[in-house]
Amino acid sequence: MTRIAERTVLFADLRGSTSLYERLGNAEATSVVTHTVGELAKCVQTCGGQVVKTLGDGLMAVFEASAPAAQAAGQMQDSLEHLVDRGNAHGASAGLRALKLQVALARGEIVEMGGDCFGDAVNVAARLLDHAGDNETLVTDEVFGGLPREQQQRFRSLDWMHLRGRAEPVHVHLLGGKRAPSDVVVTAFGAVAPAAEPDGIRLVWQRLNRVYPSLRMPVVLGRSPQSAYCVDDSRVSRQHARLQWQGGVFSLADLSYNGTYVRFGDSDEVMSLRRGTCTLHGSGVIGLGGSPADPTSAIVQFEILHLADTQPFDVDLHDS
Repeated sequence: MTRIAERTVLFADLRGSTSLYERLGNAEATSVVTHTVGELAKCVQTCGGQVVKTLGDGLMAVFEASAPAAQAAGQMQDSLEHLVDRGNAHGASAGLRALKLQVALARGEIVEMGGDCFGDAVNVAARLLDHAGDNETLVTDEVFGGLPREQQQRFRSLDWMHLRGRAEPVHVHLLGGKRAPSDVVVTAFGAVAPAAEPDGIRLVWQRLNRVYPSLRMPVVLGRSPQSAYCVDDSRVSRQHARLQWQGGVFSLADLSYNGTYVRFGDSDEVMSLRRGTCTLHGSGVIGLGGSPADPTSAIVQFEILHLADTQPFDVDLHDS
């Protein structure tokens, strides 16, 4: 039976699951992934949604309304966090600690046929999932508009994104959570205490020298003219990386196909994000589509600073 209906589509995907099979072996890795996806499916059912299909290390679900879909997404993130905490307990599978969750939601008219769903909303949700960072939930403007005010307050706008295979950009919102002010952020280079607000960040690429205050986050770096910080280089994706202010620190999330690379200060060590995130501190360089070690790469210098010592927002200091 074929039915056309307005639905909110949810895609969820586990990151870090592929490496489990190499680290844990097929039997234990399959058990970990199957159990985790089962817990995610329970969140869908608890919130009144329908699991359309599981996708190995993820699932697709549909909801009649956006509010329960967003609620399910939040419960999924909480559920995985609980499982990871269990993974830190003695005797629990070490594989759980490596798992991260990406969730994406879109709303529109879909066609339900043969136990599956088709339509633009399905395609948008699936493509949007590619742009989600670790433990992030992204929703389209259509989903956001269907949420009650108290739910909307948990989201932040990420502006417009171009999705692969789609001509028109999509306005996207990020489900955010506030880290406690006393929390210490751990990076690959040690613990970084949250900076006191107000703070800003300076980005420099060729003659493009901009300062962005934390209150104007997030900022998307990319080749698209619609990106807040436009880097016109063939190796840079249209929306390549997202810079955001969260819990007193600046974090950088890779959204690209060619990768984002970070090198701090005078260090020779380069961090490869590859759809991951990292906390920025001090100063350094960001390679978009290539390592900073390659002089032909598009390299953006960054510096964390106090706004009292900077020029006003969005001023090209070198062009004046």
